[in-house]
Amino acid sequence: MSGTLNKVMLIGHLGDEVKMHYFDDKNCVGRFPLATNETYINRQTNERVSNTEWHNIVVRNKAAEICEKYLSKGDKVYIEGRIKTRKWTDDKGMERYSTEIQCTDFTFLTNKNEQQTGGSPSSQNTPNSSEASKPSIDTSLIDDNDDLPF
Repeated sequence: MSGTLNKVMLIGHLGDEVKMHYFDDKNCVGRFPLATNETYINRQTNERVSNTEWHNIVVRNKAAEICEKYLSKGDKVYIEGRIKTRKWTDDKGMERYSTEIQCTDFTFLTNKNEQQTGGSPSSQNTPNSSEASKPSIDTSLIDDNDDLPF
């Protein structure tokens, strides 16, 4: 293999709200911390050990606006992107480094309906509520004669 790969896939929970920064040229950047957890049993003490790793996530432009609108602290999200290290000089003249995940794709994993009602899907088993949440489909628009083999 002659190429290189810089790809990160994370599933975690937001540690804070998405912080937005807007620029003059209509571009924007959103930043938020993401927590991932690792849990295992220590073989010597038989204790459950849990480690949390924090990741700085950066999203840009339209994706940042979507994240700001729909994500909130504690939400579970899948993030795909690449690692990027930035270097800058602080107020005291010291060189500082920051490692971030530049997000290229994301999927929201928290169901907002469950979160708002505070219950599980089984607590909403009344026929009226499940029928009301289904979108109506106009079957006259569906063409059954397409030529696709799948």
